[in-house]
Amino acid sequence: MYCMDLTGKVAIVTGGAQGIGKAIVDAFLECGAKVAVADREINTENSNEQLVYFQTDVTKSDQVDKTVHKVVEHFGRLDILVNNAGISKMDYAIDIKEADWDLVMDVNAKGVYLYSQAVARILKQQGQGGKIINISSQAGKNGYRLMGSYVASKHAVLGFTKTMAIELAQDGINVNAVCPGIVETEMKHRERVIGGELRGLTAEDIRQEDFSQVPLGRTAKPQDIANVVVFLASTYSDYMTGQGINVTGGMTMH
Repeated sequence: MYCMDLTGKVAIVTGGAQGIGKAIVDAFLECGAKVAVADREINTENSNEQLVYFQTDVTKSDQVDKTVHKVVEHFGRLDILVNNAGISKMDYAIDIKEADWDLVMDVNAKGVYLYSQAVARILKQQGQGGKIINISSQAGKNGYRLMGSYVASKHAVLGFTKTMAIELAQDGINVNAVCPGIVETEMKHRERVIGGELRGLTAEDIRQEDFSQVPLGRTAKPQDIANVVVFLASTYSDYMTGQGINVTGGMTMH
């Protein structure tokens, strides 16, 4: 990939151990950044002077605060936050279980709020600006069958992104969101299986349906999303804030 220079920058990536998050971590490292991965599932064997792992539950404020301060202690500063951690539960809206709704909202929306708040405080104290990048979804702009709780959580992420962008602009902190379309990850495969069962279709039926909806003719790879995140983390995006950028192959155009 073509790298925008992130040398000397320190980033936290939540949910960075797999899928889109791992692609973002790899891209940041390639572009010279130092990265802290905050995830429930970690492999500390991969740690080195540029990469560290912290086991964190993004829904617990005490764990979030502890991780953020550990990152600053370890690397000496903080410049970039990527709120990537996310989950999905699938059911028809009238059948969504309260526990499932609460879990999705806690991870996808509350996790963004907690990490953004903790990191923004550090960035303000440092007084040198920074970047907060939230991974929303095209589900933050549209409604999707069987995805009621997920759709609600990703709309919440976009709303919070816009508010923080306004409030932190005077501190030189850019807050933007990326809205991926259909990305080939383990979570997407699981959604195809569950969604197929609920609709009386196979996972392959759903996969073909997915492909048919993308004007560019293919679904996304995690690297497609990481490329845009790198741009938002770089100085090239300094005049952008409060945006929800679609990376959907043309599926969503607003």
